[in-house]
Amino acid sequence: MQHTMKQDFFNAADYFVDRNIRQGRGHKIAIYTEHRNYTYNDVQKMVNKTANAMRDRGLRIEERVMMLMLDVPQFYAIFWGAIKLGAIPIPVNTMLNPEDYEFYLNDSRARLLVVSEELLPVINKIKGDLPYLRDIIVISEVEGARIPFKQKYKSAPATIKTTSTTRDDVGFWLYSSGSTGSPKGAIHSQYDMVVTSNAYAKGIIGLTEDDICLSAARLFFAYGLGNGMYFPLSAGCSAVLHPHRPTPEIMFRSLEKFRPTIFFGIPTLYGQMLEYQVRMDREKGVKADPNADHALSSVRICVSGGEALPPDIYKRWKDRYGVNILDGMGSTEMTHIFLSNSPEEIKLGSTGKPVPGYELKLVDHEGNEVPQGDIGTLLVKGDSAAQFYWHKRQKSRQTMQGEWINTGDKYYIDSDGFYWCAGRADDMLKVGGIWVSPVEVENCLGEHEAVLENAVIGWRDEKGLVKPKAFVVLREGFVPSEKLADDLKKWVLEKLPKFKYPRWIEFLQALPKSATGKTQRFKLRQDT
Repeated sequence: MQHTMKQDFFNAADYFVDRNIRQGRGHKIAIYTEHRNYTYNDVQKMVNKTANAMRDRGLRIEERVMMLMLDVPQFYAIFWGAIKLGAIPIPVNTMLNPEDYEFYLNDSRARLLVVSEELLPVINKIKGDLPYLRDIIVISEVEGARIPFKQKYKSAPATIKTTSTTRDDVGFWLYSSGSTGSPKGAIHSQYDMVVTSNAYAKGIIGLTEDDICLSAARLFFAYGLGNGMYFPLSAGCSAVLHPHRPTPEIMFRSLEKFRPTIFFGIPTLYGQMLEYQVRMDREKGVKADPNADHALSSVRICVSGGEALPPDIYKRWKDRYGVNILDGMGSTEMTHIFLSNSPEEIKLGSTGKPVPGYELKLVDHEGNEVPQGDIGTLLVKGDSAAQFYWHKRQKSRQTMQGEWINTGDKYYIDSDGFYWCAGRADDMLKVGGIWVSPVEVENCLGEHEAVLENAVIGWRDEKGLVKPKAFVVLREGFVPSEKLADDLKKWVLEKLPKFKYPRWIEFLQALPKSATGKTQRFKLRQDT
């Protein structure tokens, strides 16, 4: 019996942290920060001491730890420290309000909350009851934890026996952003992070121990958690962490200072960084030259996720920096990216091909596979899928259909096997009886020199028929006018079939965005 237990043993903290020490990387830098660098030995020591201190505070196997934390090295310590105990870390969005955190704490029944000092004021504003919460640990990147946890940490041993868990034990939770209804806690297994590390990080971007990863997406996102923590640990390479909001200025500063080899961004940020660079070039009188030394000279590949990358942004980025952006698609339910362009095969505007290890299919509303070229709902199958949603049985059944996960995204496949995003199921427009993808219209508008970003929704005309309407944010130097609106309509009319062009153009200062940077079309539908 003991022999079987030993064979079945798998603990994600052992794999991602301790394995690197066993393989001789103890003195290698695991984390770069503005204040100091942390070796793999430092990370292991932090993780073990934190696990011991949390156990001393009463944390037990399968109890949940909510993490409201900025991107600091202590995030690693809490996340992997909890997993070492067999407890379950739950990173949550740092940009929400007190009511959201009250919901998360009560929905998850977390016994322990770990919060970055800067975010404590939001927690202090929670007005409702928190019947399950037993303890709060407050952490500062520079000062460490507050007393009494600081005392527990100081006196805690730097070694610990890892709790005997298996691949299928619950490892961590991630809450989906809740674009449809309240957020859902996706329950992930210990082994899910290994699956995505092997399939995507190593299989697609070829991550090795010589790489340095910089992620604009924060660690609490499914996308950022891989980019900024478990991908680098899986390959024995390094991550750059900073606690700030990822503005273009901050990202360029980190690129110049730490010289990463992989940069993970989202379409909105790539667009903003290009605008910022144009301003900087103009101020310095610099002529753009991708061959000259620049902020991205050290970067061998850029990655984009969150929503479809407009071809115009890809082209301008490649022209300015000479670096490819790999557009891909992942989800909270699948842990990370499962559909992606690859360095060897990029088709502009497409989301690429299935990541090896994942199976995809497109189905109609009755669950039948659609013919090649037709738009269908994207289903995905792979070993990194979440087990279920926490106490949401009906939603679990709708999304987790046997081995398949229903993404709720509409796609079609071209003759070369590339997948093309046609928007969310509820974003698709039916114009004159024909399905129109808002993404296609947005990509076309995005190629106009005046357009910084845009979003397209369905809007009813005076006859009650649905037609496309575009909301446009203009680039610097362009002013809203009826003439410009007409020019934009003509621009689309010349490039796409007539039924797809936007009948109305409304100019905005900014588009409504989710915390992950996705355009919230449903808000535009509500606001107009």
